[in-house]
Amino acid sequence: MSKSSQHILLALDAMGGDRAPDMVIEGAALALAKNSNLRFKLYGDQAKISPLLEKYSALIKASEIIHTPDFIANEEKPSIALRHSKNSSMRLAVDAVRDGHASGVVSAGNTGAYMAIAKIFLKMIPGIDRPAIIASLPTLKNPCVMLDLGANVVCDHNHLVQFAIMGDVYAQEILGVSNPSIGLLNVGEEEQKGNDAVQEAAKILRCAPNTLNFYGFIEGDDIGKGTVDVVVTDGFTGNVALKALEGMAFFIMTFMKEVFKTSWLARAGYLLSMFAMKKFKNKLNAKNYNGAMLIGLGGVAIKSHGSADGIAFANAIHVAARMVSHDLNKKIEKSLKQLYKDIKQNAPKVDVA
Repeated sequence: MSKSSQHILLALDAMGGDRAPDMVIEGAALALAKNSNLRFKLYGDQAKISPLLEKYSALIKASEIIHTPDFIANEEKPSIALRHSKNSSMRLAVDAVRDGHASGVVSAGNTGAYMAIAKIFLKMIPGIDRPAIIASLPTLKNPCVMLDLGANVVCDHNHLVQFAIMGDVYAQEILGVSNPSIGLLNVGEEEQKGNDAVQEAAKILRCAPNTLNFYGFIEGDDIGKGTVDVVVTDGFTGNVALKALEGMAFFIMTFMKEVFKTSWLARAGYLLSMFAMKKFKNKLNAKNYNGAMLIGLGGVAIKSHGSADGIAFANAIHVAARMVSHDLNKKIEKSLKQLYKDIKQNAPKVDVA
């Protein structure tokens, strides 16, 4: 495999995901076609991977297969996966990043197992207690980023503050947003509403105007409106909100298809609005937003949706490549130090762990 200072070498869990390894190989080929500087280590069953690679001559030259017959099943419990994952495709891909053999890892496999393995073997960024799942979402304005999307069911105020820092850096570096606005997801915009965690987090964030552009509390409908650039919440709420948004998008598209079938007049209306409908569908297409980062870890780890196809997996690879090229972790560590300095100057008595 040729080497270059511009090459970005990624470890791919070739056996993770509902359609693996087919969609992993297809995704890698699509990603390589858009970014020729990508290189891949493919972890999985060589007998299944090699025939798929034969379709893509360019990918063969840019890839190396590391054979293992073992993989972590989607239904396997994280605790069991940890004990028996040593030779699995997911564990070996994560180990490649830990050992410096790859700059990032992408997997569409078991989310719980992936989180546990990545946290233990990649460790954490200094100053960050827990990793969070972060991803970009479509809005009526520009895309926003949201975290946590399911990694931490219960969070205290310090975790939410750390999520705000990570979301701020992500929005700046990956979405190119200057001075992104940050909102805490709550049951109301009023200052007196919300549980202790969001109340305490808001107090801290209000004391760091030189580090973060804190908008305040937002409600669920503000996500789609694009009220803020960064939505911060705990993993339980974030995951429920994400699935609700995905479900509503599916409902809208399915309902509109049914409506257009009801009469010849409706079909004519569809033909007249075809361009707008395609634009609308593309806006809501989850494939375009696939690739959630396990942010806060000591290495780049991207989680693709388990049901992703090749196009969606390619987008997850592109997210990983951007993470690597922007050196996100060092910027998060620097921003976190600035936050605490800002807080001490503005509110010495604020309780920050």
